[in-house]
Amino acid sequence: MPAYEEQAEPVAAGAFAAARERYFALEAELLSDCAQGSTVDSVEDLVNAGGRELLLAMLQAFLDVRAQRERRAEAAPVGADGAARTRVEKDHSRKLISRFGPVRIQRMAYRAPNAANLHLADLELNLPTGAHSHTLRREVTAEATRGSFDDAVAAVERATGQKIGKRQAVELARSAATDVAAFYAQPRLEVASAGRILVLQFDGKGIMMRPEGLRPATAKAAQARRNRLSTRLSPGEKSNRKRMAEIAVVHDATPAPRAVDDVLPLPGRVNAQAGGPARARGPKATGKWLTASVVDDIATVIAAGFDEAERRDPHHQRTWVVLVDGNNTQIDAIQAEAARRRVTVHVLVDFVHVTEYVWTAAWSFFETGDPHAETWVRTQLRQILRGKAPAVAAGIGRRATNNHYNAQERRGADTVAAYLKAKAPYLGYGTALANGWPIATGVVEGTCRFMIKDRFDITGARWGLEGAESLLLLRAVVTNGDFDAYWAYHLDQEQQRNHYSKLAPLDTAA
Repeated sequence: MPAYEEQAEPVAAGAFAAARERYFALEAELLSDCAQGSTVDSVEDLVNAGGRELLLAMLQAFLDVRAQRERRAEAAPVGADGAARTRVEKDHSRKLISRFGPVRIQRMAYRAPNAANLHLADLELNLPTGAHSHTLRREVTAEATRGSFDDAVAAVERATGQKIGKRQAVELARSAATDVAAFYAQPRLEVASAGRILVLQFDGKGIMMRPEGLRPATAKAAQARRNRLSTRLSPGEKSNRKRMAEIAVVHDATPAPRAVDDVLPLPGRVNAQAGGPARARGPKATGKWLTASVVDDIATVIAAGFDEAERRDPHHQRTWVVLVDGNNTQIDAIQAEAARRRVTVHVLVDFVHVTEYVWTAAWSFFETGDPHAETWVRTQLRQILRGKAPAVAAGIGRRATNNHYNAQERRGADTVAAYLKAKAPYLGYGTALANGWPIATGVVEGTCRFMIKDRFDITGARWGLEGAESLLLLRAVVTNGDFDAYWAYHLDQEQQRNHYSKLAPLDTAA
């Protein structure tokens, strides 16, 4: 193609003629006797379909006018390879699938021997490298975070009329998550919450993975069970098909002091309407922020949670309360991170988790269904809430000994007693209640259900590692209310990656 010599070229007066024709055709159809005798829903469908065609024509006209108005740059652009593109050719075409339908984009190509073409119009328009527009990508990404990819594809088609393959939707959502880590690594304004406690909660939830996505130890265990029963699991056997995703939640809370009776009242005082005193409510979570990863290890996700907490309290002036379910790896990582940052944290094990352990001990002492078990459990838990977990542990062991239980009979009691002794430093509920701190991990457990179960536990779903991680990140962005801000940041990064990176820096080009 011969080099293009710049010359003034008038804008075609009829660039929007096709759009006008479509408008008048739609207007005539709405004025017709057929349309005037139709129901409003059928006319609405008619306007929707005709409106898309009209909007597509307008978008194409805009691009055509822009192509006609494009002028050669005054200075030859220099690529990242250092070569100046001194030749220019016009009418280089590419396709773009917009939310209204496909359009053709004509633009100039800046060329040099043995060098890739540069298209300055692509930079100015911030065109994606693939066929789908950023607007359509956003639509797909938003829907993919809500439900299955099949549902996302169907929702996008209903909203835009554009048919996108499921595999394409997966890839678009995956690429959309590219900049999440960098987005949250940006400096952000400190959150001013004087007088409020800072709460960090951590938990894990398994995601059903394809074999190549499992961690080495899990994959080895899955391989080992292939020689066992093929139609069902043996008693106590795990399927070894899940990979744990770690979730971190950071939130603020106003202290709400409580007494033991507010958390676990005696049986006759449970119902305030029956004459008992009203129970004080616990602290309410506000300003929730979360992150999750199925790729990063526990320590990395905990560090991300500490990053957010430190953003909110950079000078460590607030009270930091950390809630976990008792996982030793989590506790070790929390203590290491706190020591590294020189911040004092108050670690508490979820009280509901402790409750389940105490019930396990109860079945060493009572027959299944015995109502006395409930009374005994309540008594032990009230003592634990008063900060007397070591005494409860000693009492459980002593009761098993006094009853002359054999090793099998006292196994549950001994397990619980050992648990309470080991976790005693993290069972300071008396101090927590007096200071108005939360003592349960309800916020992060609810997050796990929303983040993992509601999206990743869809029947029959098996996830690849990269796809699961991308969707986790995007769901976190949406849940944090940051999707709009993230998308603007993502588009800036796409422009840098796809276009500015192909040009030499300005000082070099000069």
